[in-house]
Amino acid sequence: MNATGRGLLRLCLVLLLGAAAMPALADDEFTSDFAIERCGFVNSGAQNPYFSLQPGRRLVLEGDDDGEAVRLEITVLAATKSIDFVAPSGKPMHVVARVVEERESKDGELAEVSRNFFARCKQTNDVFYFGEEVDFYENGQIVGHSGAWQAGVNGAQPGILVPARFLLGARYYQEQAPGIALDRAENVEMGLTLHLAGRRLRDCVAVAETSAIESGESAKVYCPGVGLVLDDDIELTSFGG
Repeated sequence: MNATGRGLLRLCLVLLLGAAAMPALADDEFTSDFAIERCGFVNSGAQNPYFSLQPGRRLVLEGDDDGEAVRLEITVLAATKSIDFVAPSGKPMHVVARVVEERESKDGELAEVSRNFFARCKQTNDVFYFGEEVDFYENGQIVGHSGAWQAGVNGAQPGILVPARFLLGARYYQEQAPGIALDRAENVEMGLTLHLAGRRLRDCVAVAETSAIESGESAKVYCPGVGLVLDDDIELTSFGG
């Protein structure tokens, strides 16, 4: 990681530690109802500056996490997933979401593959998160599926993964699967500049992620026209598509 990346990561971690030192935020301080019934959904395009749903888009992030070499490959697949659920207003909804695959390796061994379901609201360009399938690996064998969820199953609702309009201080749920996945995000920094993957990236934004059912914090940074560039201790090394 170059000096700019290290400095920004330290900034994100300071912000997270500061948030952790404050009293815990109540669940109702994070937006959970997004008036989703007003959205018409599409599963392609790059109108959200921080997250492209265009098939073929690929990001690679690499780094060291507690002495392990970590590699994360994120690929927007051509595949889609049909999802039916009932919005909080009571309106039945049907969405055809894009499948985005994440493959994480540690020290060269496959550790996790997740297939995430996203679609973009045409009215706001916010990218909504509708669930994921998860495979955990040990010694080349699948050993678990914890964290898998889908909107419409056991009361789960979509959340917003990345809003198109970044409002500093905004807090929102990304995953809403009671007892399984209740990840939340807070927009903590904007206007950042980094040098990663051989490029100068401007107007990047930082997000602090926590969970309503698990301890710990995570720092992520997104850059316009690229997407996720920092995820805790790993950084963007290549992208394309």
